[in-house]
Amino acid sequence: MNKDVFIEQINRKEPEVFRYLFKNYYKSLVYFSMRYVGNREVGEDIVQEFFAQLWESETEYLSYNSFRTFLYTSIRNACLNYLKHKDVEQKYISYSLLNREEDDELDLKIMQEELYRTLFRHVEELPQRRKEIFKLYLQGKTNEEIAVLLNVSSETVKTAKKESVRYIRGKMGHAFLLLLLFDMI
Repeated sequence: MNKDVFIEQINRKEPEVFRYLFKNYYKSLVYFSMRYVGNREVGEDIVQEFFAQLWESETEYLSYNSFRTFLYTSIRNACLNYLKHKDVEQKYISYSLLNREEDDELDLKIMQEELYRTLFRHVEELPQRRKEIFKLYLQGKTNEEIAVLLNVSSETVKTAKKESVRYIRGKMGHAFLLLLLFDMI
C-alpha cells in the first residue's frame, strides 16, 4: 500500500486501512509491548486498546513515518503506564497488608488487655491469702517459691491456686480459655 494513500485513509478512518494496519502491525506491536510488560496477554490487551483508541481518535497524521513513530511511542507509553499502575497497585496491596497486620496486632493487644483487666478484677475478689498466692503465681513464681515467701506448705499453695482458677474460670467462662491460649496464666 502506498504510504500517502495509507495516511489519507487513516485520517478518513476507512475500515480497510485499519484491517491492513491490524494485519501488518498487530503481531509486531504485541511483541514490542511484551518486551516491556513481559506478558503476552497484557501485551495483546494494550495493543487492542490502542487500536480502539486510534479508531476513535480525531488526530490527523502528516506522514507515514511520523505515524509509525506515533504507533510505537503510543504502545511504549501504554506499557509504561501499565507498569506504573501495576507498581502502585502492588504498593497499595503491601501497604494494606501491613496496616491490616498492624490492625490485627492492635486488636489482639486490646483483647489481651481486656482479658487482663477482667482477670485482675476477679483476682481482687478472692480471699486475701488466695489472692496473694495467685498474684505470686501470675508473677511466675513456682509453688515452692510461693510457699517459702508466704511461709506455707507447697500443698497449701497448690490447693489455693486450684480453687482460685476454679473461681476465676467460673466468673470468666470461655474467656478464661483465651487466657490460657494467650499464655497469660
